[in-house]
Amino acid sequence: MIARRRREAGRSRTKALLAASSIAFVLGVAGQAVAAGADAAAEISPEQRAAEAESAWPNLKPDLFGDRKLIEGTDTVAIEAPKRATDPAVVPVKLSFDPTMDVRKVTLVIDENPSPVAATFEFADGADIRTLSTRVRVNAYTDIHAVAETADGRLFVTKTFVKAAGGCAAPAAKDPEVAAREMGKMKLREFQTGDAALNEAQLMIRHPNNSGLQKDQVTLLYIPAHFITDLEVGKGEQPLFTMTGGISISEDPSFRFTYGSDAAGPFHAKASDTEGKVFEKNFAGEQS
Repeated sequence: MIARRRREAGRSRTKALLAASSIAFVLGVAGQAVAAGADAAAEISPEQRAAEAESAWPNLKPDLFGDRKLIEGTDTVAIEAPKRATDPAVVPVKLSFDPTMDVRKVTLVIDENPSPVAATFEFADGADIRTLSTRVRVNAYTDIHAVAETADGRLFVTKTFVKAAGGCAAPAAKDPEVAAREMGKMKLREFQTGDAALNEAQLMIRHPNNSGLQKDQVTLLYIPAHFITDLEVGKGEQPLFTMTGGISISEDPSFRFTYGSDAAGPFHAKASDTEGKVFEKNFAGEQS
Protein backbone atom coordinates (compact mmCIF):
# COMPACT_ATOMS: atom_id res chain seq x y z
CA MET A 1 0.00 0.00 0.00
CA ILE A 2 2.81 2.45 0.91
CA ALA A 3 4.73 1.66 -2.26
CA ARG A 4 1.61 2.20 -4.34
CA ARG A 5 0.97 5.57 -2.69
CA ARG A 6 4.54 6.62 -3.42
CA ARG A 7 4.17 5.69 -7.07
CA GLU A 8 0.89 7.60 -7.29
CA ALA A 9 2.49 10.66 -5.66
CA GLY A 10 5.31 10.57 -8.20
CA ARG A 11 2.88 10.40 -11.10
CA SER A 12 0.80 13.28 -9.73
CA ARG A 13 3.89 15.48 -9.54
CA THR A 14 4.71 14.71 -13.14
CA LYS A 15 1.18 15.48 -14.34
CA ALA A 16 1.50 18.93 -12.70
CA LEU A 17 4.05 19.86 -15.39
CA LEU A 18 3.05 23.48 -16.00
CA ALA A 19 1.17 24.41 -12.80
CA ALA A 20 -1.05 23.17 -10.00
CA SER A 21 -4.31 22.03 -11.55
CA SER A 22 -6.64 22.51 -8.59
CA ILE A 23 -7.01 24.52 -5.40
CA ALA A 24 -6.75 21.36 -3.33
CA PHE A 25 -3.44 20.53 -4.96
CA VAL A 26 -2.14 24.05 -4.33
CA LEU A 27 -3.14 23.96 -0.68
CA GLY A 28 -1.53 20.56 -0.22
CA VAL A 29 1.77 21.57 -1.80
CA ALA A 30 1.83 24.87 0.08
CA GLY A 31 1.52 22.94 3.32
CA GLN A 32 4.38 20.70 2.30
CA ALA A 33 6.47 23.75 1.49
CA VAL A 34 5.98 25.12 5.02
CA ALA A 35 7.03 21.83 6.54
CA ALA A 36 10.02 21.59 4.21
CA GLY A 37 11.05 25.10 5.18
CA ALA A 38 11.19 24.04 8.82
CA ASP A 39 13.32 21.01 7.93
CA ALA A 40 15.76 23.21 6.03
CA ALA A 41 16.63 25.07 9.21
CA ALA A 42 18.26 21.92 10.58
CA GLU A 43 20.98 19.73 9.12
CA ILE A 44 19.63 16.52 7.62
CA SER A 45 22.02 13.60 7.81
CA PRO A 46 22.43 10.99 5.06
CA GLU A 47 20.75 8.50 7.36
CA GLN A 48 17.74 10.80 7.81
CA ARG A 49 17.51 11.38 4.09
CA ALA A 50 17.61 7.63 3.43
CA ALA A 51 14.73 7.21 5.85
CA GLU A 52 12.57 9.71 3.95
CA ALA A 53 10.09 8.68 1.29
CA GLU A 54 11.72 7.29 -1.82
CA SER A 55 12.84 9.69 -4.54
CA ALA A 56 10.38 10.73 -7.21
CA TRP A 57 12.91 9.97 -9.96
CA PRO A 58 12.07 6.25 -10.45
CA ASN A 59 8.51 7.27 -11.30
CA LEU A 60 9.42 10.39 -13.24
CA LYS A 61 11.91 8.67 -15.52
CA PRO A 62 9.45 6.35 -17.32
CA ASP A 63 6.78 9.06 -17.42
CA LEU A 64 9.17 11.46 -19.15
CA PHE A 65 11.34 9.15 -21.25
CA GLY A 66 9.42 5.90 -21.49
CA ASP A 67 11.64 2.82 -21.73
CA ARG A 68 14.50 4.65 -23.46
CA LYS A 69 17.95 3.97 -22.04
CA LEU A 70 19.56 6.80 -20.06
CA ILE A 71 23.35 6.65 -20.18
CA GLU A 72 25.19 7.73 -17.02
CA GLY A 73 28.80 8.51 -16.20
CA THR A 74 29.89 10.45 -19.30
CA ASP A 75 30.93 14.05 -19.95
CA THR A 76 28.18 14.60 -22.53
CA VAL A 77 26.28 16.72 -20.01
CA ALA A 78 27.38 18.17 -16.67
CA ILE A 79 25.40 20.11 -14.09
CA GLU A 80 26.50 22.64 -11.47
CA ALA A 81 24.37 23.99 -8.61
CA PRO A 82 25.07 25.01 -5.00
CA LYS A 83 24.98 22.16 -2.49
CA ARG A 84 23.00 24.44 -0.17
CA ALA A 85 21.11 27.31 -1.79
CA THR A 86 21.10 30.71 -0.11
CA ASP A 87 17.71 31.54 -1.67
CA PRO A 88 15.46 28.58 -2.61
CA ALA A 89 13.51 30.78 -5.05
CA VAL A 90 16.62 31.73 -7.03
CA VAL A 91 18.95 28.74 -7.32
CA PRO A 92 21.61 29.04 -10.05
CA VAL A 93 22.01 26.01 -12.31
CA LYS A 94 24.63 25.66 -15.04
CA LEU A 95 24.59 22.98 -17.72
CA SER A 96 27.69 22.15 -19.78
CA PHE A 97 27.87 20.03 -22.93
CA ASP A 98 30.59 18.10 -24.72
CA PRO A 99 30.97 19.94 -28.06
CA THR A 100 31.87 16.70 -29.84
CA MET A 101 28.54 15.04 -28.96
CA ASP A 102 26.13 17.36 -30.83
CA VAL A 103 23.59 17.78 -28.03
CA ARG A 104 20.24 18.93 -29.46
CA LYS A 105 17.94 18.83 -26.45
CA VAL A 106 18.19 18.92 -22.67
CA THR A 107 15.47 18.40 -20.06
CA LEU A 108 16.02 19.93 -16.62
CA VAL A 109 14.15 18.04 -13.89
CA ILE A 110 13.87 19.11 -10.24
CA ASP A 111 12.71 15.79 -8.83
CA GLU A 112 10.83 16.89 -5.71
CA ASN A 113 9.23 20.04 -7.09
CA PRO A 114 5.42 20.00 -7.50
CA SER A 115 6.01 20.47 -11.23
CA PRO A 116 9.28 18.59 -11.71
CA VAL A 117 10.16 19.55 -15.30
CA ALA A 118 11.64 23.02 -14.94
CA ALA A 119 12.37 23.45 -18.65
CA THR A 120 13.20 21.70 -21.88
CA PHE A 121 15.74 23.38 -24.16
CA GLU A 122 16.20 22.50 -27.83
CA PHE A 123 19.36 23.57 -29.66
CA ALA A 124 19.32 24.46 -33.35
CA ASP A 125 21.56 22.70 -35.83
CA GLY A 126 24.79 24.69 -36.03
CA ALA A 127 24.18 26.69 -32.85
CA ASP A 128 26.89 24.72 -31.02
CA ILE A 129 25.64 25.52 -27.51
CA ARG A 130 28.40 24.77 -24.99
CA THR A 131 26.92 25.98 -21.69
CA LEU A 132 23.53 27.20 -20.52
CA SER A 133 22.78 28.74 -17.12
CA THR A 134 19.47 29.74 -15.56
CA ARG A 135 17.87 30.17 -12.12
CA VAL A 136 15.24 27.86 -10.65
CA ARG A 137 12.95 27.41 -7.68
CA VAL A 138 13.63 24.43 -5.40
CA ASN A 139 10.79 23.34 -3.13
CA ALA A 140 12.45 20.59 -1.07
CA TYR A 141 15.79 18.84 -0.65
CA THR A 142 16.16 17.19 -4.04
CA ASP A 143 18.21 15.77 -6.85
CA ILE A 144 18.26 17.89 -9.98
CA HIS A 145 18.63 15.82 -13.15
CA ALA A 146 19.72 16.96 -16.58
CA VAL A 147 18.93 14.63 -19.49
CA ALA A 148 20.66 15.49 -22.78
CA GLU A 149 19.61 14.08 -26.13
CA THR A 150 22.16 13.97 -28.95
CA ALA A 151 21.46 14.22 -32.68
CA ASP A 152 21.56 10.43 -32.97
CA GLY A 153 18.78 10.05 -30.38
CA ARG A 154 20.82 8.82 -27.42
CA LEU A 155 19.99 10.08 -23.92
CA PHE A 156 22.65 11.00 -21.36
CA VAL A 157 21.84 11.82 -17.74
CA THR A 158 23.58 13.47 -14.82
CA LYS A 159 22.40 14.83 -11.47
CA THR A 160 23.35 16.91 -8.45
CA PHE A 161 21.78 17.19 -4.98
CA VAL A 162 20.61 20.57 -3.68
CA LYS A 163 19.56 21.45 -0.14
CA ALA A 164 16.82 24.07 -0.37
CA ALA A 165 13.16 24.27 0.59
CA GLY A 166 10.08 26.40 0.02
CA GLY A 167 11.20 28.02 -3.23
CA CYS A 168 7.98 27.45 -5.15
CA ALA A 169 5.88 29.14 -2.45
CA ALA A 170 8.33 31.94 -1.62
CA PRO A 171 6.84 35.45 -2.02
CA ALA A 172 7.77 37.42 -5.12
CA ALA A 173 10.76 39.69 -4.66
CA LYS A 174 9.24 42.54 -6.66
CA ASP A 175 6.18 44.66 -5.95
CA PRO A 176 3.28 43.33 -8.09
CA GLU A 177 2.56 46.75 -9.59
CA VAL A 178 6.18 47.19 -10.62
CA ALA A 179 6.29 43.64 -11.98
CA ALA A 180 3.17 44.26 -14.08
CA ARG A 181 4.54 47.54 -15.40
CA GLU A 182 7.89 46.05 -16.41
CA MET A 183 6.58 42.71 -17.67
CA GLY A 184 8.09 41.65 -20.98
CA LYS A 185 11.07 44.01 -20.94
CA MET A 186 14.20 42.28 -22.22
CA LYS A 187 17.90 43.00 -21.93
CA LEU A 188 20.81 41.24 -23.58
CA ARG A 189 24.49 41.38 -22.66
CA GLU A 190 27.50 39.95 -24.46
CA PHE A 191 30.75 38.89 -22.80
CA GLN A 192 34.35 38.33 -23.82
CA THR A 193 35.35 34.68 -23.55
CA GLY A 194 39.06 34.84 -24.37
CA ASP A 195 38.42 32.28 -27.11
CA ALA A 196 37.92 33.56 -30.65
CA ALA A 197 35.81 30.49 -31.48
CA LEU A 198 33.48 30.86 -28.49
CA ASN A 199 30.83 33.50 -27.79
CA GLU A 200 28.84 34.25 -24.64
CA ALA A 201 25.62 36.17 -24.03
CA GLN A 202 22.91 36.58 -21.40
CA LEU A 203 19.22 37.21 -21.99
CA MET A 204 17.18 38.65 -19.10
CA ILE A 205 13.38 38.93 -19.18
CA ARG A 206 11.18 40.84 -16.76
CA HIS A 207 8.33 38.54 -15.78
CA PRO A 208 6.88 37.50 -12.38
CA ASN A 209 6.78 33.83 -13.41
CA ASN A 210 4.24 33.21 -10.66
CA SER A 211 4.15 29.58 -9.61
CA GLY A 212 0.53 29.39 -8.45
CA LEU A 213 1.77 28.43 -4.97
CA GLN A 214 2.61 31.93 -3.76
CA LYS A 215 0.32 34.03 -1.58
CA ASP A 216 -0.52 37.68 -2.00
CA GLN A 217 1.07 39.24 1.07
CA VAL A 218 -1.93 41.55 1.59
CA THR A 219 -4.95 39.36 0.82
CA LEU A 220 -3.26 36.05 1.70
CA LEU A 221 -4.95 34.55 -1.35
CA TYR A 222 -3.02 32.41 -3.80
CA ILE A 223 -1.70 34.26 -6.84
CA PRO A 224 -2.69 32.48 -10.07
CA ALA A 225 0.10 30.78 -11.98
CA HIS A 226 1.47 33.08 -14.69
CA PHE A 227 4.77 32.20 -16.30
CA ILE A 228 6.69 32.10 -19.55
CA THR A 229 5.93 28.91 -21.43
CA ASP A 230 7.93 29.38 -24.64
CA LEU A 231 11.08 31.21 -25.67
CA GLU A 232 12.98 31.48 -28.96
CA VAL A 233 16.47 32.96 -29.18
CA GLY A 234 18.46 33.56 -32.35
CA LYS A 235 21.20 35.68 -33.88
CA GLY A 236 20.88 37.11 -37.37
CA GLU A 237 19.39 34.36 -39.51
CA GLN A 238 20.63 31.61 -37.15
CA PRO A 239 18.25 30.13 -34.56
CA LEU A 240 20.16 29.29 -31.37
CA PHE A 241 17.76 27.63 -28.93
CA THR A 242 14.17 27.37 -27.80
CA MET A 243 12.78 26.73 -24.33
CA THR A 244 9.55 25.26 -23.04
CA GLY A 245 9.25 26.25 -19.39
CA GLY A 246 7.16 25.71 -16.27
CA ILE A 247 6.67 27.12 -12.78
CA SER A 248 10.14 26.15 -11.56
CA ILE A 249 11.95 28.87 -13.53
CA SER A 250 12.59 31.79 -11.19
CA GLU A 251 11.05 35.25 -11.28
CA ASP A 252 12.63 37.48 -13.96
CA PRO A 253 14.05 34.57 -16.00
CA SER A 254 17.69 34.76 -17.02
CA PHE A 255 19.54 32.61 -19.54
CA ARG A 256 23.30 32.89 -19.95
CA PHE A 257 24.85 30.77 -22.69
CA THR A 258 28.06 30.14 -24.59
CA TYR A 259 27.96 29.03 -28.20
CA GLY A 260 30.29 28.29 -31.09
CA SER A 261 28.13 29.58 -33.94
CA ASP A 262 29.69 32.40 -35.97
CA ALA A 263 26.29 33.77 -36.99
CA ALA A 264 26.33 37.47 -37.87
CA GLY A 265 23.65 40.02 -37.09
CA PRO A 266 21.75 41.13 -33.99
CA PHE A 267 20.22 38.85 -31.38
CA HIS A 268 16.46 38.48 -31.32
CA ALA A 269 14.15 36.88 -28.76
CA LYS A 270 10.47 36.01 -28.60
CA ALA A 271 8.67 34.83 -25.48
CA SER A 272 5.06 33.92 -24.72
CA ASP A 273 3.34 33.22 -21.43
CA THR A 274 0.36 31.37 -19.97
CA GLU A 275 -1.95 34.34 -20.55
CA GLY A 276 -1.18 34.42 -24.26
CA LYS A 277 0.98 37.53 -24.06
CA VAL A 278 3.85 37.68 -26.53
CA PHE A 279 7.05 39.65 -25.93
CA GLU A 280 9.50 40.12 -28.78
CA LYS A 281 12.64 42.17 -29.27
CA ASN A 282 15.44 42.67 -31.78
CA PHE A 283 18.62 43.74 -30.02
CA ALA A 284 20.30 45.57 -32.90
CA GLY A 285 22.80 48.02 -31.42
CA GLU A 286 21.67 47.38 -27.83
CA GLN A 287 24.17 44.80 -26.61
CA SER A 288 26.44 45.80 -23.74
